[in-house]
Amino acid sequence: MTSQSGEPSLPARHTNRELSVLDYLERILAMAADPNLPVLERIRFIAIVAGNLDEFFQVRVAGLREQVTTGVEATGPDGMSPADQLAVIRERCIAIEGRMARLLGDELIPALADHGLSLGGWDSLRLKHRKELEAVFEREIYPMLTPLAVDPSHPFPYISNLSLNLAVTVRDPATGDSHFARVKVPPLLPRLLSCGAGAVLVPVEYLIAAQLETLFPGREVVSSHAFRVTRSAEQAIEEEAEDLLEAMEELLHTRYRFSTIVRLEIDRSMPDEVAELLMEEMRIGPGDVYVNDGMLALAGLASLTTIDRPDLSVEPWAPTTQPILSRREAGESVLDRIAQRDILVHLPYESFANSIGAFIASAARDPNVVAIKQTLYRTSDPEDPALGGEQSIVQSLIAAARSGKQVVVLVELKARFDEEANIAWARILEEAGVHVVYGVAGLKTHAKLALVVRREGDGLRRYSHIGTGNYNPKTARIYEDLGYLTADEEIGADLSELFNVLTGYGRQRDYRRLLVAPASLREAIVERIRGQAELGSAGAITMKIDHLVDPSIIEELYAASAAGVAVDLIVRGICCLRPGVAGMSDNITVRSIVGRFLEHSRVFRFGSGDDAEYFLGSSDMMPRNLNGRVETLVPVYPARLRRRLEELLIVCFADDRLAWELVDDVWSKVPAGRGINAQRRFQELASARAQGALPDPGRALEVPELVVAAGGIVGRVGEGGNDEVLLVHRPRYDDWTFPKGKLDEGETAPEGALREVLEETGHRCRLGAAVGTVEYADRADRTKVVHYFEMDVIEGDFVPNGEVDEIRWMAIPDALPLLTYERDRAVLRARGRGER
Repeated sequence: MTSQSGEPSLPARHTNRELSVLDYLERILAMAADPNLPVLERIRFIAIVAGNLDEFFQVRVAGLREQVTTGVEATGPDGMSPADQLAVIRERCIAIEGRMARLLGDELIPALADHGLSLGGWDSLRLKHRKELEAVFEREIYPMLTPLAVDPSHPFPYISNLSLNLAVTVRDPATGDSHFARVKVPPLLPRLLSCGAGAVLVPVEYLIAAQLETLFPGREVVSSHAFRVTRSAEQAIEEEAEDLLEAMEELLHTRYRFSTIVRLEIDRSMPDEVAELLMEEMRIGPGDVYVNDGMLALAGLASLTTIDRPDLSVEPWAPTTQPILSRREAGESVLDRIAQRDILVHLPYESFANSIGAFIASAARDPNVVAIKQTLYRTSDPEDPALGGEQSIVQSLIAAARSGKQVVVLVELKARFDEEANIAWARILEEAGVHVVYGVAGLKTHAKLALVVRREGDGLRRYSHIGTGNYNPKTARIYEDLGYLTADEEIGADLSELFNVLTGYGRQRDYRRLLVAPASLREAIVERIRGQAELGSAGAITMKIDHLVDPSIIEELYAASAAGVAVDLIVRGICCLRPGVAGMSDNITVRSIVGRFLEHSRVFRFGSGDDAEYFLGSSDMMPRNLNGRVETLVPVYPARLRRRLEELLIVCFADDRLAWELVDDVWSKVPAGRGINAQRRFQELASARAQGALPDPGRALEVPELVVAAGGIVGRVGEGGNDEVLLVHRPRYDDWTFPKGKLDEGETAPEGALREVLEETGHRCRLGAAVGTVEYADRADRTKVVHYFEMDVIEGDFVPNGEVDEIRWMAIPDALPLLTYERDRAVLRARGRGER
């Protein structure tokens, strides 16, 4: 879209925020489709996408629906009206849900079965397993169920948010009359029930559906179909309430009771008349209904990851500890070590318990510590029995208060979907004597801050922690974050003043070191972007953030690009900037890293070389962060820690295994080159640091040689009309696999795949779609990447050769058990997705 002057107009300069969220979910879903990952890890990514979709509808779709209802037609920076967005969102969400269902049905559930785990319906169960589950139903489920009839004397019941329900039709044998009833699946029940010593798993609603006759005695159960409702979570809290804690508790009690329905999920087998009844009673239209081909409530599949099957899970990572924290002398505390030098902690590669947790625990025990001040945004469930010792930040704060220390905790009650846990902690902390405050009116406190004040000699010394992640020992094992521990006096003084603003009535704007939102952070970022723009091609801007949405910041980055500045961005999630567009963003690159650990750290670098400024902290580049939250960025001055941050950025920008690249508004996977997996490399660097290695950006990319190969999934239609695939037997390894081989120098993957198939099988083939990429360690312990393509035979005959002594054309069900390697079975299943 262009203006009359020929310049790009504003709508063409930004992509839509909500659609960028869905782009991100599709990148996560690609992990579920990755044949290199163990099957339980792939299912975990399905659950993550499903859970994120639930939140997306509760918050983002709900907000758009409210705008449409109130007649808002204005467009945002992307040029889309609320109604336009909802139409595209619906189309995209249907595609995502369909892909999840196909991945489960065609690949992941069969892969579980290959390994002795059955996940399926009631009809597929053996008799002994049915009897086992029937006993569970009678003993543990039946007493909890309440069938609710719907007729003139029984109005349609309230359907709670995200609850799983059965729409049941029953018939009176005496009169032949049919009636509708609803059975709610109690949320306390597990999503999956197990039998057969844990080898057989059944969704709980399937068991209830099979036992419905016990709930409707004297009636014939005609049909039952699962459905699920999503409601808006967008309700405002009165900021001027006399008691913010009580106001938030009241909001949580009523949040969903009076909220609108934004999505009805049903299974495809539900009859039209039942679906129409649900829509009529819920007062929604067809545009709010989503028809599923498989299970509902897929977020509950996360429970599968707790199964004790190491062979189907990723290898657990044991976080390391830097020597400065692990090799302390007798009587020496973590505070003593921080006094010696600043410490940068990289989670989850390094231990939360031995660094940040130990910092607070050490302060709680130290008799010379007189005060601890801290923010809590999202922390752990207070009822989780697995948390204790130095991992539990809150337990340390309670111990400090009980020992007479001045302890102040700012608990953010408005951390969406964590409100109940935070309220529980607030009550516990207050009962222990902690001074609990609830933030600044009109703002969320998102900054991750801790301040410890210790008496040393004749004075007081301040110790600070500023981080990118929450004080949560559970997420510290799965989120990538940075924590900065320092005894720098100016940073400590800044934190003292900032906490006074948060707990009192101050309105301080400027600080010695810290950049603080909403007071001055936006202005400081813009000033630095413009400073680099003044340098032209000598300027450099680098950011690693979660989200980039703010229109003003995006325009500043466009201006810097136009001035010749190299702008390199790593944006894990939402990105409304359009990079690589001629005349607008020629000098901007955008990457996203999606892997086992959720990328969550925020790092900013302005300039290059020794003159570069480095910052880290809690803020993303979104209007809500810059205008509506308390956020902090802290400068990093020590040369050793600056090298650590440089090393981190080098690895992230070199990644070609987990990274995606955005050009204009299209995301694509970065092609394999050197075989750099950033998260694996950070594990290696953390292990080296634990042995005393110093950061060395020049050696950050020293990884083993990568072997790149290509091969073919050669198919044909067999005599019976069934699809067949070509397998080869290699006598050297005595294995059955697909034809493949190493690429020659200068050869592309498609060229190499066709050549290798011809050399090994004698078949000249026609190239089809890319199937997927497999990665594994070869027999020389080198990382090997194989790109597979679909093919069909044009001509040729097989002649046994030095690499292959036998080939077989086999139907897919017969080929799967013959294949030697699990990775090959995963690729063969992926071949049938039909969505490449």
